[in-house]
Amino acid sequence: MKAYKDLFIIDPDIIFLNHGSFGATPIPVFERYQAWQRELEQQPVEFLGRRITTLLEESRTKLANFLNAEPDEIVYFPNPTTAINMVARNMIHNTSSISENNATKIKLEPRDEILTTDHEYGAMDRTWHYVCKNTGARYIQVPISLPLQKPEEFVDYFWQSVNENTRVIFISHITSSTALIFPVEQICKRAHEESILCIVDGAHAPGQIPVDLKQIDADIYTGACHKWLCAPKGSAFLYVRKELQDWLDPLVVSWGYKSELPSASQFIDYHEWQGTHDMAAFLTVPSAIDFQRQYDWGHVSQNCHSQAIQARQKINSLFEQEPICSDQDTGQMFSVLLPTREDIESLKVRLYQDHAIEVPLIKWNGKNILRVSFQAYNSMTEIDSLVNALRYLI
Repeated sequence: MKAYKDLFIIDPDIIFLNHGSFGATPIPVFERYQAWQRELEQQPVEFLGRRITTLLEESRTKLANFLNAEPDEIVYFPNPTTAINMVARNMIHNTSSISENNATKIKLEPRDEILTTDHEYGAMDRTWHYVCKNTGARYIQVPISLPLQKPEEFVDYFWQSVNENTRVIFISHITSSTALIFPVEQICKRAHEESILCIVDGAHAPGQIPVDLKQIDADIYTGACHKWLCAPKGSAFLYVRKELQDWLDPLVVSWGYKSELPSASQFIDYHEWQGTHDMAAFLTVPSAIDFQRQYDWGHVSQNCHSQAIQARQKINSLFEQEPICSDQDTGQMFSVLLPTREDIESLKVRLYQDHAIEVPLIKWNGKNILRVSFQAYNSMTEIDSLVNALRYLI
């Protein structure tokens, strides 16, 4: 994939197999990002005082179309962690209610439960533990064993932990450590049937797999634009279905709160403007979408997925391991189990310092995990280099 590699700024002397952590921005998209920053600096008052609302609306509209949502159902955040923190903190302090026609309970109280899995992102686990400390609610992590079950079996097993105290389901679309695609559409459907608030962490999904927010039908969904969509760092979104929007107070109170010049959407007013900051990353998201359309990224992603499966087979063969999920339950990012006797921190350092390979090694539930991202700029030659390095080091 040499032609694609030339489109990215990635250091050519590094075998970069860690797109999943922070993403990488193509050169044309990064140049547009810098152009927005220059426009801002040329006339900050004009840009932030007169133009920014229209510019953000145009950008949100493009992203909403990409996600199959309405422009007033999504708002930009710098990252999914901040977005979920806004939602979670409303469950501590916000006593306002939503529509009487919707029985979903929002403010958490003692004995209420937030149901999740033991595969969730560490920052999110910490967020929900903080919420529970301040509300008396319980954070219930359902253990999902490996290899991953079939989707219908997963849903049935997960649902065994739902009870009369379950108020919130929080679940990843694609897990961070184990790189598994969870059947979130089926989970959301069952949650709606029982009036349980369903929040999906889709940080790794947009740009890696198709995301249709109407079809998924989550109450709340957050995703990163800077990862697999390849937009600049600091660009993410929060989707909230309209019946819930007025319940959410902003994380930072600013001019949009009880605005003197309100727009048609309180949701946008409350959360879009939270003080002065560089919004160039938000405005560049349409350029990232255009870039991927220009290069037929759906086909590129499928090709990357196929090569990721080949790469997974090579690494699993090296350690005589079985895949932790089916080919359909992983995307361009996959995880494999390593021997538990290994010191993975030392191994990670040696892979980088001695072999110039950037790849995450993770300790998860007592298991050592190697997580590999396969993006358009990667090649099977790089995978062979990783396999050879692992064979030498382990």
